[in-house]
Amino acid sequence: MTVPVGKRLRYGRMAILALLCLLAGAPVTPLVALGPQQTVHSANPKIGVHTRLTDEVEAWKIKRTLEMVREMGASWIVEYFPWAYHEPSPGGWNWSHADQVVDHARRQGLTVIARLGMVPEWARPDPDEQTTTTTYLDEEHYDDFARYVGAFVEHFRGRVGHIVIWNEPNIGLEWGYRPVDPEAYTELLRAVYPQARAANPHVVVLGGALAPTLAPEGDPEGMNDLAYLRRMLAAGAGQLMDGLAVHAYGWRLPPEVPPDPEVVNFRRTELLHELLVDAGFPEMPIYITEGGWNDHPRWTKAVQPSQRAAFTVRAYQMAWEAWPWCKAVALWAFRYPRPANSYLDYFSFVTPDFTPKPIYYTVQRYARGEAP
Repeated sequence: MTVPVGKRLRYGRMAILALLCLLAGAPVTPLVALGPQQTVHSANPKIGVHTRLTDEVEAWKIKRTLEMVREMGASWIVEYFPWAYHEPSPGGWNWSHADQVVDHARRQGLTVIARLGMVPEWARPDPDEQTTTTTYLDEEHYDDFARYVGAFVEHFRGRVGHIVIWNEPNIGLEWGYRPVDPEAYTELLRAVYPQARAANPHVVVLGGALAPTLAPEGDPEGMNDLAYLRRMLAAGAGQLMDGLAVHAYGWRLPPEVPPDPEVVNFRRTELLHELLVDAGFPEMPIYITEGGWNDHPRWTKAVQPSQRAAFTVRAYQMAWEAWPWCKAVALWAFRYPRPANSYLDYFSFVTPDFTPKPIYYTVQRYARGEAP
């Protein structure tokens, strides 16, 4: 086979770069071709999964993960793109790993929802004293985060059209172990939104990513997601986002169990939608960016593997048939790069060594239009 001159030159430069890396003692990541453009074939275009490729260092594993997502019949992925990874020093951008994930996802025909967060040390108070966590973002650095969001949207314009601003801000852990503050989070959206839309007027900015919880106001662990969204909207968040990201976990309950403000279940999502309608945003879409069931044999909130598979398919079908305002259902989590060695491993669809679990095959058959 004759190799075009342009490719020969490119391969030659890559070989020289690899040699220099070897001489310098740096690890060399094997080149993995993107391959031909693929298309997702699915009976339900809302099927999605939350991938965990942030810390996957081997390129072939990134590609194989996303191939398996497509082969299962999912059209959407949610992936985490940490600010601390991509701007480790002010203005020192590094998009290499993010480019790899996005380009492989797009080549597999997947739509990427980018979750943005994680504060670098230089944007945290007293970084030398390690007094804050990577989820601690004070208002003095809101503009720095907004600048990162704008840079991300600009860099991935035409490749990533949906972004999630922060993760579970109604949980103390995700708000830097401070009292959660929906008004402060709304101010974060106020800083971010114009930067994102200036970089790409068509980008869909998702607020929230709210954790479902019954925690009362004043609880140091977090705030009830319904109360939190109500206060967000009262503070003006409806004008500062194009959609709401929601986490929809079912715990031990089937997906059909009716919504109840005093219960955490899959259809709690409907209560959040009702709050948007009541606040004057009936057309605002919801994207489920985490959710699902767990089948650990001893965890108190887990179900049987057969139940998990059945509940998952029925949840995807419910969103497709009954929730026109829900655009995607990306359940947690497709595959971890390495075992968590805890109940968390039982949220996954595929093992770290790429062995599909029964739930994978169940969703695959459903996506192909076969009877579950």
